[in-house]
Amino acid sequence: MKLLLIEDDPAMRSTLQRTFERRGVQVVACGDGARALDRWRASVPDVVLLDLSLPGMDGLSVLEKARADGQRTPVLILTARGAVGDRILGLNTGADDYLAKPFDLDELEARVRALARRAAPSAEIQGDGFAGPSEFCGLRCDSASGAIYFGDTVMELSPREAALLRALLARPGHAVAKERLFELVFPGESDVQYEAIEVVAYRLRKKLAATGAQLVTLRGLGYLLKAQG
Repeated sequence: MKLLLIEDDPAMRSTLQRTFERRGVQVVACGDGARALDRWRASVPDVVLLDLSLPGMDGLSVLEKARADGQRTPVLILTARGAVGDRILGLNTGADDYLAKPFDLDELEARVRALARRAAPSAEIQGDGFAGPSEFCGLRCDSASGAIYFGDTVMELSPREAALLRALLARPGHAVAKERLFELVFPGESDVQYEAIEVVAYRLRKKLAATGAQLVTLRGLGYLLKAQG
């Protein structure tokens, strides 16, 4: 796994880089907001660990520009700004997770690895007997990157939306249990409420409106992907 660490405090940056490298993670470190986007594009990370208080360009601006540029890498914001309003602002800007300082290193690593797993392409839905992501109604999943295309265009999906759509593409026309989808979309996240999968499904359904596919809720069963009309 490759981690892009964007942190302006030299001591914190050095500590985090050493910690993750000892645990088998390849780390690209950057301490300047103005250079962060270039490092992001060049390093092709699996996860970005982003501080908000950066010189040159603050972390939220870096995140906003990266998302506008089409960068879909999962982002965990790591900052001393722990107020609810700050967390909401960060998540609405495009972050996937948020951890306030001070923090526990083991929890930080667990959250980073959970984001990486969520964004990784699923080869199959284990135990269901169906092969991996297929092409359906103009939608297809790139097996190397995990990106989902509609025609020749990459869909702008959050990591959770992409994980849900990959699971449904694995067996279009067949119901996938909500419990199984929750495990795939929120792997190892015991603090997430079960109903959160409904929020992800709602957002994905709106993004599928312009495609030939429709996300259908089957009450008491789960969800399925079918052709519109």
